[in-house]
Order: sequence, then C-alpha cells, then structure tokens
Amino acid sequence: MIATALHRALSDPTTPALRPLPPRAVELLVAADAPPRLAAHLRAVHDVAAQLLDWLRRRYPRLVVDHEAVLFGAATHDIGKCLHPEELSGPGSRHEPAGRQLLLTQGVPAELARFAATHARWDHPDVTIEELLVSLADKVWKGRREPDLETLVVGRLAGAGDEQPWAAFMGLDDVLGRIAGDADARLDFQARYPTHPGR
Repeated sequence: MIATALHRALSDPTTPALRPLPPRAVELLVAADAPPRLAAHLRAVHDVAAQLLDWLRRRYPRLVVDHEAVLFGAATHDIGKCLHPEELSGPGSRHEPAGRQLLLTQGVPAELARFAATHARWDHPDVTIEELLVSLADKVWKGRREPDLETLVVGRLAGAGDEQPWAAFMGLDDVLGRIAGDADARLDFQARYPTHPGR
C-alpha cells in the first residue's frame, strides 16, 4: 500500500498541474518507499523535462533525442536519495552512484539507469543530449540557470538547427525564462511533502 503522503505526491492533480510520472518510475519509487518530497521533486523535474521536449519537437524537429529516456531519466534521476534521504535537504552526491545501482538491481537497463549517476555531471566529454536535457530540467525547475550547461545545450541545438549559436541561445533563453517563471509554484508543491517516508 502506498503511504498517503507518497500517494498524494505521485498523483496530486492540483496546482501546479504536473504530468504524472511514467508507470515504471512510480513502481520503483513505491518499491523503494521513497520520501514523499522526493516524489514531488521528481514530478516537478519530469514535468519540466516534458516541457523542454515539447519545445524541442516544435523548434528542432531534426534533433534526434530519445524522448522516453529523457522522461524516465528526469523521473528517476534522484532515486538514490531513497538511500540517502539526508541529501533531500542538504548537500551530497552519494545518492548518484547509489541511485544508478538501485535502478540496475531493479532491472532497469544501464542506458536508463545512467541518469541517476550523470545528472550533476554535464562536463563529461561524451555527454549525450539526453543527459544534458535531464541536467537542464533538474536546474531550471527551481528557476536556477547554469550558463556552462546552457552553453553545451546551445551547441547541440545550433548544430541540429543549422543556425548561429546566438539564435539558438535566444530561443533556449526564452523557453527557460518561461519555465523558470513557474518555479515558485513547483517549489511550493515540493515543500508540501515530508522528507521521510510514511509521514
């Protein structure tokens, strides 16, 4: 049985209207007895990732992106905080390898489990566009802008759109500004939920 607060965090349809997580992500969070605040955070980041993907479909239809991987990655990137709940309210990176391992032990393919370990490291030379998008969603959901990360994304967009980097930057800046404008509602949603399971 899903704990009441966890169930609410996973299914609450109220403002902000966040998209539901993929069913497999929900199963994993329930099985791990995820803290409700973590579930709320993952819904917020997943919804932002979906907004970014919607924008990319319209503006960069030739950009090859594994949309399902991005959505699953956004929905599970912090699952390691089930094992390190102190990192829900404080700094730490132990949840990153722990989350990847947790997903692997639950049968999640390595190409999807990787987001748990890579979402905070976008400067790796072989970082994929999918990893960049999960990282970007994990920042902008709360209104935070990361110039180095955005520069990497702009480079991918300019190449895919056959446009100058400044034009790609302007488009990305516009969509990120709009998404960041709703950050307070997402932060309020996350803050409604406790950081410990079963509460």
